[in-house]
Amino acid sequence: MGSTTGTSGARRRAVRPRLARLIAGRPEPIAAGVWVLRGGFPSKAMNVYFVRDGDGVLVFDAGIEAMTDAVALAGAQLGGITRVVLGHAHADHRGVAAGLDVPVFCHADEVADAEGDGGSHYFDLSLLHPHGRFLLGRLLPVWDGGPASIAGTVAEGDDVAGFEVVHLPGHAPGLIGLWRASDRLALVSDCFYTLDPQTGLHGHARVPHRAFNRNTEQARASMRKLAGLQPSAAWAGHADPLTGDVRGQLEHAAATT
Repeated sequence: MGSTTGTSGARRRAVRPRLARLIAGRPEPIAAGVWVLRGGFPSKAMNVYFVRDGDGVLVFDAGIEAMTDAVALAGAQLGGITRVVLGHAHADHRGVAAGLDVPVFCHADEVADAEGDGGSHYFDLSLLHPHGRFLLGRLLPVWDGGPASIAGTVAEGDDVAGFEVVHLPGHAPGLIGLWRASDRLALVSDCFYTLDPQTGLHGHARVPHRAFNRNTEQARASMRKLAGLQPSAAWAGHADPLTGDVRGQLEHAAATT
């Protein structure tokens, strides 16, 4: 990230711990120096990741606005938030970014949407079932914390706190994942889903819903690209990780869903 990698700690903010606990759990360790905070109401299916970054932690994937207090509280407990790195700019992944008072970074292909409408200009909610169209059409504006001012960009191959940036476009043009070869851990935002966004039901790996994709065939290709890394665990922006035969699950999903 070159000279754009700010490491200033988060400013003090007045958080409401009781409300924070209603919206999200406590940060759970998932690997060395990596934690997940599960939030959202009522299913807590939004994942925000913390990665050790010097004495503090960076936030990867920025959840929904209602999680801001929970993210700030967890970050303070882990040494302070140094920066936010967006997996992509959709409303449910940039939600806390504008409220943390730390530098925000994303892929160059995502800057306009991060600072603009969150990518909603390419959504096609008519592809959803009527109940999904009704529900998500109302939830997306509620989830959104609004445009985030981007301090700098990251690109394929950059080092971010010991992880390598991997460009995984399709669901969003600048969607990125973080890859750590030492333990084959992948944090990949919405490169794939393990839930149905219309029902909230958890299950197998699947291609992100085409109602929210910039390019669904490119999203399939990015799932195959991720599969080629042969992760031991792949954590997405929502719900559950893939473990075991991650490559096989991703390749099957990219081909069939």
